[in-house]
Formats: sequence, C-alpha cells, structure tokens
Amino acid sequence: MQEHATTLAGTRRRRIHVANLDPAAEIFQYDTAFDVRDLISVEEVMEELGLGPNGGLLYCMEYLVENLDWLHDELEMFQDDEYLILDCPGQLELYTHVPIMRRILDSMRIWGYESSMVSVFCVDAAFLIDASKFLSGSLLSLSAMVALELPHVNVLTKCDLMPREDVERILGYGSATQLWDLDQDRQSLLVTDLDDDMNEGKGEERHRHRRLEARRRQRNRLTDAIGQLLDDYAMVSFIPLNLNEEDSIEHVLATVDHAIQYGEDLEIRGAEEDDNNGNPDAH
Repeated sequence: MQEHATTLAGTRRRRIHVANLDPAAEIFQYDTAFDVRDLISVEEVMEELGLGPNGGLLYCMEYLVENLDWLHDELEMFQDDEYLILDCPGQLELYTHVPIMRRILDSMRIWGYESSMVSVFCVDAAFLIDASKFLSGSLLSLSAMVALELPHVNVLTKCDLMPREDVERILGYGSATQLWDLDQDRQSLLVTDLDDDMNEGKGEERHRHRRLEARRRQRNRLTDAIGQLLDDYAMVSFIPLNLNEEDSIEHVLATVDHAIQYGEDLEIRGAEEDDNNGNPDAH
C-alpha cells in the first residue's frame, strides 16, 4: 500500500505512513513512521521477566495501554489529512479475549480520530481451501468487528500464493452455506468409500465407524446453522488481495477509503487550488 499510493494519479496520490504497534515484530517491509519497540519490546520483556512469547506480548500491550501518552504524542506529529496505517499484532486474543485493543481505540476516539478510523482484518487465503477454516475465519472476523466497533473491511491476503482459479471459484460461490455444502459432498464420498471398506472388516470396526459418523453429523448441523446465519445477515465478506495485480491492490485501497470517505475533502480543496492557480486575482 505504501508503494502503491505513490503511483496514483491526481488527488488520489498520497504518502502513506506506516507505524508498527507490534512489540514482537522483527522484520519490516515498509518505512516505519514510529515503532512501539522504542517504548517496549517482547524480546526485552522475555529476557528481563522470564515470560514466554505470548505472556511477553500481553505484558507489552498492557504497558502500552498504561503509557498511551507516548502513542498520543506520536500521532500528534501528523497533520489531519495525512494517511496512517497502524500495523497491529496478529494475536486474536488481543481483540476478542482481552480489551487491550479496544482500550487503545477508545483513547484514540477521545483524541478526535473516531471519524477517520477503519479496521482492516486480514485472513490468509489458505482458509479458502478448507470450508471449516473459512467459517472459523469468518466468525473471528465478526468477533473482532463487534469488539472494535469501527467501520470494518475484511481482506483475503496472499491470494498471489494460491492458484487463481481456486480463489475465483470459491469466491464465486458467495455463500458460506454453499461452500460448506460443497465440502460435505466431498466428505460424503469419503464416508461412502469408508463404509465399503468397513463392510469387509469386523463388526466392531463398523460399529465404531458408525458412532463417529453420527457424531460428525451432529457437529455438521451446528456448522450449517452458523453458515446460514452468516448468509442471512450478510455480516462478513472478503476482498481478495493479490500483490502481483495492481488492480487488486487499488480495489482494497479504494474500499478502505470509501469506509471513511477519505479524499472527499481533498478533492474539493484540490479544485479550489486549481481555480486559484488559473486566476491570479483569486484569494
């Protein structure tokens, strides 16, 4: 996004600042505007307090919450019309289990950023291959959306690492229920093959297999209900991101812009500047 924004035409061209809020990050593929590791890092916490990676991360984020003046000072360095991406930790419990990220966002609301914030939830495209993982990812996205209470965009990342036809085929279904039904059709074929094998085996094995199959069907009814809920209310949708396709990157950026109406004031200001440039007497 940082590289792409510099290639845009007209008023859409911008400089995107990216700041790191992940105290466990090590390698960056972007220029950092500021870095939470200047305040505290997981590596330091693990060494000094003897905590593991997860405990260290939780400690660091709690420390950030206790020292939000640092974040406020960093954000104050940017003008109102500057574009900033906060690269946050990927551990879901920070969003769904403990209120750490919500407390950070609540403070940012108090500081006046509420109307210009949008959350972007990234899900690996590998989730597409397995219907149960896709449903799980959808529920996690929904949980984060409810917890953060921000305009929300779901991005399906790493599509460039998946066969294009597979991504297009599964996204083409447009329904969690259809995707689950497709997976169950494959499972039914597998079960039929197993039944044939069991008919040739011992009675004990056949009985055990039937009990497992009955339990599977029970779980499937719950999954069917979850998929139907997602479809009925259209609560979760994903935008594919392929880093090798400029149109894909532009589509994601435009969707995020639309969520916060970014650029509307800039276009008006740009038009006024053009008028002034064409009329020396304009003030």
